Amino acid sequence: MTGPLEALAAEVEAAGGLLAATVSRPASPDGNLGAAAAAGPRASGSEREYALLVEAIREGYLQHYATGRVVRTEDPDLALLAGDRLYALGLDRLAALGDLDAVAELADVISLAAQAHAEGDAERAAAVWAAGVAAVAHGPHAELEAAKAAARRGAPDAAGRLRAAAPER
Repeated sequence: MTGPLEALAAEVEAAGGLLAATVSRPASPDGNLGAAAAAGPRASGSEREYALLVEAIREGYLQHYATGRVVRTEDPDLALLAGDRLYALGLDRLAALGDLDAVAELADVISLAAQAHAEGDAERAAAVWAAGVAAVAHGPHAELEAAKAAARRGAPDAAGRLRAAAPER
């Protein structure tokens, strides 16, 4: 069985164009966030699709703020464009599944992680991802919404609140 990062690499290559030439086969299977989302009850019956789309969005995030695992380019402008394309790929696939609640959760992940990076808070950005993936897997809840509100305000305890909201429900 192909892991979500291998499947993502194959999909980007198959689409052709400029990004296809930048695909690098991941050295490790990774895909932990996609696997966590796929393991939840909300992904039942579509586990492979959830794993792939979460990893596509994660790869988009890495193109913006770190180093990608699937798309590798030395051109920072191309990396930003690749990141946007990968965000769109994941959100489009999720919308096609009809899971608009998960679309909203991952859109929040994208915006809250961007805010955390703009404010120099990498710990909060990581916590945003953990909480967002848990919400995709298990559904949103009041504690998560309160933690996201704290993150939007830039509250000093936001990372801890997000992590506390992330365990399985």
